[in-house]
Amino acid sequence: MFTGIVEELGSVESVELGADSAVLTVRGPLVVSDATHGASIAVNGVCLTVVEHDGTTFRVDVMRETLDRSSLGALQAGSPVNLERAMAAGGRFGGHVVQGHVDGTATIVSREPGDRWEVVTFSLPTELSRYVVHKGSITVDGISLTVSAVDDMTFAVSLIPTTLELTTLGRKQVGDPVNLEVDVIAKYVERLLAGSATTPGE
Repeated sequence: MFTGIVEELGSVESVELGADSAVLTVRGPLVVSDATHGASIAVNGVCLTVVEHDGTTFRVDVMRETLDRSSLGALQAGSPVNLERAMAAGGRFGGHVVQGHVDGTATIVSREPGDRWEVVTFSLPTELSRYVVHKGSITVDGISLTVSAVDDMTFAVSLIPTTLELTTLGRKQVGDPVNLEVDVIAKYVERLLAGSATTPGE
């Protein structure tokens, strides 16, 4: 489990494409400092498993389904990426419950600079719109954010200087893809309510 608090802005060292998979080598000295084989690290919000590592980089396998369902397939050598290690038991819970399971992708629709912040608007996939609410939580490229505005086709977030400086959202432009993970609690509530409409034994 993750919390959506990015620990490090890393970079892709290399991308090795296979027939139906890819191997990424990612530079991230902080997140790899205590890495072990099999450790989980979120890369732009996607939970991936470390298969090799040294003092500054780690390698992960990315399956076809992940490439198809996320924006990881668009990564190239040099691409910046948001990195977060799995939350340790007893660790400080800074964001919200993030699984590292991408629900879909979106694109940046607009960026509106403010005095010391920026309002960024994203497209909202139809199948995810019911889970996104004003002042609710959403994960964008692995970043726990609060929805500041939402309609049927878009949602917006307000980014503080720290987020703009230390994550990929400070660098991405209109039209760039991002990974979305909606609040898992909303999905559980939906499932429970659907089940309550069915009488046991029917």
